[in-house]
Amino acid sequence: MSIRFTWYGHAAIGLEINGQRLLVDPFFTGNPAASITADQVQADFILITHGHYDHIGDAVDIARRTGATVISTFEIAHWMEKQGIKQTHGQNIGGKHAYPFGDVKLTLALHGSMLPDGSNGGNPVGFLITATDGRKIYLSGDTALFSDMRLIGDKGLDLAAIPIGDNYTMGPDDALEAAKLLRPHHLVPIHFNTWELIAQDANAWAERVQRETKIEVHVLKPGESFVLA
Repeated sequence: MSIRFTWYGHAAIGLEINGQRLLVDPFFTGNPAASITADQVQADFILITHGHYDHIGDAVDIARRTGATVISTFEIAHWMEKQGIKQTHGQNIGGKHAYPFGDVKLTLALHGSMLPDGSNGGNPVGFLITATDGRKIYLSGDTALFSDMRLIGDKGLDLAAIPIGDNYTMGPDDALEAAKLLRPHHLVPIHFNTWELIAQDANAWAERVQRETKIEVHVLKPGESFVLA
């Protein structure tokens, strides 16, 4: 079973696992880095790490159009239901649930989570996905560096995606330390170059990671994919 990872720009990610299409933090409308528009994307599941507008993005419209199940915190799942989305599943940090593509466990993330209308989005989270074939994918969401990343890495990660943009999340130096704690086989930088405020040289960062670790870093352009065979 292959796993396809697509970066759509900013923190919007597509995953194809076991025939299921996952869409993470679907920010397309108003995203200057987006490689496609919201009406072009398909999804069976939509995963939302936190409530900020550049992550919840077009989730409501996409969920209405596709019928996708929204997976997020209890608070965000409840907010989505208020928007008319009935297919939701709320979890909380440390909790795990089984889906057709595998298990999803919510992890700690150090950030904020207010929803666009000012509602409480609960705590921000990352996602630790264990595919049906046992491979593990960690999507950190927006976060600072935290030492418990080592515990996540101890699970044996096949793939991780972490932010490097700085200002709102960890920057290149802390992201390098995060890579050393997580120790994935494959690593993708996200949440950079959307705006000047979070502009980074991802290739230079990747060289640092590969020089100091055995991790294979994939610097993708918006819309590009790679397959975890």
